[in-house]
Amino acid sequence: MIFQENITLQEKLAILSDAAKYDVACTSSGVDRKGKKGQTGNTSASGICHSFSADGRCISLLKILYTNECIYNCKYCINRCTNDVPRATFTPEEVCTLTMEFYRRNYIEGLFLSSGIIESPDYTMELICKTLQDLRRVHRFNGYIHCKAIPGASPELVEEAGWYADRMSVNLELPTARGLKELAPNKSRKSILTPMRQIQNGVAESRELLGMKGGNQSAYWYTQKRLDRPLPETTVSALECQGKNTALSTWKQRDKSRGFVPSGQSTQMIIGATGESDYEIMAVTEALYQRFDLKRVFYSAFINVNQDASLPALNGQPSLRREHRLYQADFLLRYYGFRADELLTEKRPFFNTYLDPKCDWALSHLEQFPVEINTADFNTLLRVPGIGTKSARRIVAARRTGKLDYQTLKAVGVVMKRAIYFITCNGKMMYQFLKIDEDYITRHLLENDKDVMKGFDTKVTYKQLTLFDDFGVENYG
Repeated sequence: MIFQENITLQEKLAILSDAAKYDVACTSSGVDRKGKKGQTGNTSASGICHSFSADGRCISLLKILYTNECIYNCKYCINRCTNDVPRATFTPEEVCTLTMEFYRRNYIEGLFLSSGIIESPDYTMELICKTLQDLRRVHRFNGYIHCKAIPGASPELVEEAGWYADRMSVNLELPTARGLKELAPNKSRKSILTPMRQIQNGVAESRELLGMKGGNQSAYWYTQKRLDRPLPETTVSALECQGKNTALSTWKQRDKSRGFVPSGQSTQMIIGATGESDYEIMAVTEALYQRFDLKRVFYSAFINVNQDASLPALNGQPSLRREHRLYQADFLLRYYGFRADELLTEKRPFFNTYLDPKCDWALSHLEQFPVEINTADFNTLLRVPGIGTKSARRIVAARRTGKLDYQTLKAVGVVMKRAIYFITCNGKMMYQFLKIDEDYITRHLLENDKDVMKGFDTKVTYKQLTLFDDFGVENYG
């Protein structure tokens, strides 16, 4: 380790913001631009990242590690204990100073705080809790805070952090216990899932005790409810427990104005470091949504930053195309009502990288098409490539006043270049020469979307995809 002594706060920020860039629970800008004469404003690459609210609004966050020192030796991590990289550690007051000064200058709207592990999980979590406590109580900071829970930390400290944070996350790191044992021997699936379960129970109890201050449930939960699909009951009633065996044992002594982790929890998986197929990854994702009511699962294409011989060699750039398809499939699970075993199977375990998962599914189920726009129900409309959640709602609403034609579909936001192969209006396809044939449709879809992966196979500097590059909650069809 290369320990940095007597360094300035700005030097610490440069080290610890750079060390945080591999955590993709929000998207880092990486932009460094100085002010120019005659123009207003500048940007700094250190620590500023972008997340997105449910309505699509971009939110700027200060994204840092509390420390990049670590007692663990995870083979994929740049901050592992055997690496000779510059090390630095903030103090709670330094994190508070940075957050408040950045906020006062309108650089940020909140804080994203993760950390390596120094001495022990409990010691590290204590420092994080002290930081969050000072921000909320001493500095009276009421902005957004996303905090990482340290696997292996005691339940008392996880609860402490949850009363100050808006969102918490525990990184799953690798999709399977086999991969975790192979590349991160200091971590276990139990140490990761235990705080994840505690946070889930705490959010549910907070919702029961404090109303909506406990936060609403995930998009996946609402989608399953709409489809009348049962979900496993995993939480314990706080009122029945009356303070015993509950995730919120200290709730009566807490400031309840925000509730416990009101924005819910998320996690991250590294894709491509071990040999899991897309089918296995989506099965794990679906299980996490079902059993832990996660708000998001983030995927990070593996980058061999350590050039470790035990890690897979990369031929060229990280697998951004695969990461992109997983994000699209994730939207299908959360908002469109697809199941993992519908999108992939053990016999067909990987996504077609040249077609988005929804088009690929439709081509494999042509017996369900074409769909008549004027009679199909909402859930059937969502299965049509080119129709998103917003356009499906608009179609259902517009049908109350009369029959729809293809011009109306364009007006309500349907992506016609994909949808025309799978729909009819008043019993007719848009063009008489269109055919419901897999080869015919595939050829024309690829012809129309030949720029969709532009730059993926060229030598470009690695960059994290934004969540809305080619898809979104409303626009992805």
